[in-house]
Amino acid sequence: MQARIKNPALALPDALDAFQKLGASVTTVGIPESTLQLAELRASQINGCSVCVDIHSRALEHLAESSERIHSVAAWREAPYFTDAERAALALAEAATRLADNPDPVPDEIWDEAARHYTEPQLAALVVAIATINAFNRVNAATRQPSGPWVAGIVESAVAA
Repeated sequence: MQARIKNPALALPDALDAFQKLGASVTTVGIPESTLQLAELRASQINGCSVCVDIHSRALEHLAESSERIHSVAAWREAPYFTDAERAALALAEAATRLADNPDPVPDEIWDEAARHYTEPQLAALVVAIATINAFNRVNAATRQPSGPWVAGIVESAVAA
């Protein structure tokens, strides 16, 4: 696979930095990094973004997540590997990613379950994280950005930071 154009987040001055700052803003409110990575992986699976699926799967590996958990994200409802709080984050990620699929895209039932597990600042962080990964997904999918061995370097750099 070959990209249609250079990645727009790299081609536009300051775009990648803006994306990264937005993504980093969600790490300050006490949501476990693995929960954020799980939600970002699920949104990336839905959107078919190979780059982000690769990145977030590798990030979960670096966080010492089990292969069962990583490989079961797409079927999290039927898998026994996730906590109730993680399930709430995954449900919110799915709903906020599939906005056009329902007349009430994020039903009260999904929001209320997330609110049972997360504070208001944490809910805000989850919403921003989901919005940010969806933006990354759309940039990558629209321009057919391929994943590849270079992704390992991105994950290792992020983990080291």
